[in-house]
Amino acid sequence: MDQVTESKVIGVATPRIDGPLKVSGSAMYASDHNFPGLLYAWPVCATISNGRIAHMDTTGAEKMPGVVAVYHRENIGKLYRVPPSTGFSLILDEKRPPLEDDTIRYYGQYVAVVVAQTVEQARAAAESVKVTYNKEKPDTGEKLLGTPLTTDKPDEKSKRGDTAAALKAAKVKVDAVYKIPVETHNPIELHASVAVFDGKKYTLYETSQAVVNHRDVMAQMLGVPTEQVQVITRFLGSGFGGKLWPWPHGLLAAACARNLGRPVKLVVSRQMMFESVGHRPAIDQRIQLAADADGKLTAVQQDYVNHTSMLDDYDEGCGEITPFLYSTPNLLVTGGLVRRNVGNPTAMRGPGAVPGLFALESAMDELAIALKMDPVQLRLKNEPALDESLNIPFSSRHMKECLTVGAEKFGWARRTPESGSMKRDGLTLGWGMAACSWLAARIETEATVELLQDGSARVACGTQDIGGGTYTVMAQVVSHETGIPVNRIDVVLGDSSLPPGPISGGSWVTASMTPAVLAASQNAGKALLLAAIKSDGSPFKGKKQEELELIDGTVRLKGQQQGAVPMAEILRIAKVNSVSGTGKSDSTFGAAKPKVSFHSYGAQFAEVTWQPEIARLRVSRVVTVIDAGRILNPRPARNQIEGAVVMGVGMALFEETMYDARSGAPINNNLADYVVAVNADTPEIDVTFLDYPDYQLNALGARGVGEIGLAGIASAITNAVYHATGIRVRDLPVRIEDLLVPASKTTHLA
Repeated sequence: MDQVTESKVIGVATPRIDGPLKVSGSAMYASDHNFPGLLYAWPVCATISNGRIAHMDTTGAEKMPGVVAVYHRENIGKLYRVPPSTGFSLILDEKRPPLEDDTIRYYGQYVAVVVAQTVEQARAAAESVKVTYNKEKPDTGEKLLGTPLTTDKPDEKSKRGDTAAALKAAKVKVDAVYKIPVETHNPIELHASVAVFDGKKYTLYETSQAVVNHRDVMAQMLGVPTEQVQVITRFLGSGFGGKLWPWPHGLLAAACARNLGRPVKLVVSRQMMFESVGHRPAIDQRIQLAADADGKLTAVQQDYVNHTSMLDDYDEGCGEITPFLYSTPNLLVTGGLVRRNVGNPTAMRGPGAVPGLFALESAMDELAIALKMDPVQLRLKNEPALDESLNIPFSSRHMKECLTVGAEKFGWARRTPESGSMKRDGLTLGWGMAACSWLAARIETEATVELLQDGSARVACGTQDIGGGTYTVMAQVVSHETGIPVNRIDVVLGDSSLPPGPISGGSWVTASMTPAVLAASQNAGKALLLAAIKSDGSPFKGKKQEELELIDGTVRLKGQQQGAVPMAEILRIAKVNSVSGTGKSDSTFGAAKPKVSFHSYGAQFAEVTWQPEIARLRVSRVVTVIDAGRILNPRPARNQIEGAVVMGVGMALFEETMYDARSGAPINNNLADYVVAVNADTPEIDVTFLDYPDYQLNALGARGVGEIGLAGIASAITNAVYHATGIRVRDLPVRIEDLLVPASKTTHLA
């Protein structure tokens, strides 16, 4: 497909077409759907995290007002597991169907579900179900490195050279352990499922970041053909990865609707969000770096371990960026899993790269200090010429410019290297920085575009907009190709019955969807031109199709402004309501022998202020420079980065899910005790996008920006904390207690 180098619409800041629906309250989210005869479900959650159900008494709950049914293992009906698969189909993290057995493996595991006329009645009855357990001591231990793994030895993820020999011979090296606690997704919209069953077909209104996969999983677990399941997610109140894959509550809602023949709504409570719908796992990482006296890396070794559940194997993949970020002849990345009595971990914004870069970029800062070298210069010195992990070129890489532009915009040249040496308005300043990267890819996508007789267009794809601006970008692509104004284009998403589209994860939607929509628009245009030359009464009848062009919503002879005929008039003459075109985009993800390495890059610069007199630490300023190909719509793209920066402040300073060692319960399971960054914590944020289209990835040169904005932020902040205080915090989040002890006595120093 020809490269799109110029456009009146692509790259232009465009208001979101879904904005009016959201601000007016017209946008329908999953839990907004109501149907005649609707019932409400509320799960009964285990109050232990390790043991077995000894006895369950549901008689009292069944007699309570409004209760229609109480389902448990004996009467829920047949539910199935999903078979092994490859690609982006049949994916879920918690593979055990709900209520499959009496074994309890994590606190909050569903043991029954109550269905009633109102949500209040369902909750009251669920809380009255009496369950006794044979309880065993749970394991929620925080220490991961050095504890038994799920395998005999760590898994080797990437290797080149001999790191052991290089580390042994090195005169300048860093060897440190970095720890990340459990982080819990807390989108404003709770997980919800509304299930409708008409006796044959299931229609499921879901909080899903992947409607097509969700449909496939639910069909397998319900034991019905795929065509008997439809999943709809028109709008999502954010997901951050927690809504990528189906969770047990969705299957419970569908099973209840099947059993009762009535619609059933199940909305997960905020407390349950900490138990049964995933989290970023706790992670320990040991980083070993070696360099020569000039700062050239001679060895990089990363050994990470994350916790997983008792049944499933979730690998955070912390080493995915390490093998290609810097040039080094010797590299080793290993990963391992340890089992804990917790709900299954899942993807959280920037899985793998975000926690991995916290450790790697913190260690790079420590190496710069050991070398008495500027941290920016250290990274510039170790810039690779190609992806050394695969020995292939980068499709497009402008990391050097990210670093230099970021340093200039931040004022990095004014930084003095000594800790605590910079002051402003009575405050101690800390300046820190980090490099970042994120995988870019396409996955298989289809789209259709219709050109209608009223002069409008319709574009449809079975992807979903989770708040990142997908609705608007799709309209921009159609508008670019047809000339139809964005506000005259109807974008239809979030329905598994539409042509299959990409998951809203990995920052892959834009790169995957736009070439398919572009091709569909071009094919719809060709169909319109065919109608123009074939229809009686058309001024273009008898012309050759290649002699015509579709410009600004009109058909005309190529290069001739005179005699242009509006698209609507052509269709009226042809006596058809519409013409359509289909487009497809193939996949680059997981290619066996890739020819180029597709990634985005960036640099994060953070300023903190430290006021030891009152123990006040704040992130005051962040400058972020991102190389993510062509930015199709700067407005939502900038919003994505700004939101990610705020999440990074939360990751660095606040967020940590804590478990009660006695029961395994998450004890700060609410938004009062689980602290997230709010407006008062938001720093001044300066976002710069470099404009280097990546035409090897797609014709528009676009990569995604949803994940990369979070990568590197936590390490930039903790590096700034060290610069301000002289205390190296390697165990997130930064606690004020860490900063109130002399640097020589803190446990966070090597």
